[in-house]
Amino acid sequence: MKQKILVWDIPTRLFHWLLVLSFAGAFLTAESERYRDVHVLLGYTFGGLIAFRLLWGFIGTRYARFSSFRFGWSDIRAYLASLLTRRPRHYLGHNPAGSLAIYLLLGLGVLTAITGYATYNDYGGWLEELHEGVANAMLAVVVVHIAGVIVSSLMHGENLVRSMINGRKQGEPQEGIRFGHAWLGALLLAAVLGFWVAYPQARDLAATGVASASAHTERGHNHRD
Repeated sequence: MKQKILVWDIPTRLFHWLLVLSFAGAFLTAESERYRDVHVLLGYTFGGLIAFRLLWGFIGTRYARFSSFRFGWSDIRAYLASLLTRRPRHYLGHNPAGSLAIYLLLGLGVLTAITGYATYNDYGGWLEELHEGVANAMLAVVVVHIAGVIVSSLMHGENLVRSMINGRKQGEPQEGIRFGHAWLGALLLAAVLGFWVAYPQARDLAATGVASASAHTERGHNHRD
């Protein structure tokens, strides 16, 4: 008998919403010199979250692991075709189309983080345009993903957004995961919040150190002169 079962663990849910927040915030502050530090802060957060999700995809709970949504192109085509019949196959975890979106988002997320870091550290002027292009591509996938979530929610008669909040979906009792791993979720949230507090202080200390070193060098030149 089907009932509400736990499908998405707490770390996966926290990752999802923190990634939404960091990507949206970084995207909105990308063109603002005034909020440049906020953009960089959220960019680092975004990169760290992507790294966590890649690791959790191998060692996480059943539906968080990549092995649980490893589908081929034939599966994706079959699932999309089933949507037209209004009787699509139901998946407790990610469906084939959703799986493709997740892989695209993670891949583009890695590229966005790397090119953003390279741009920030002036590794090459052309990287800024690449960074913007990859971020725009990721935004496009996000829009398609949101549309897919809405369509799937309507077709399956379940609120997928709510399930990513409470972690539960309709299924057989034996299909659910046993543990939500709240302790790891707490560590993830603490790490993000701790970074948000520590980063401005570390940035200011680094800036002070650079300024002091520059002043010391300048005094040395003046003394020799």
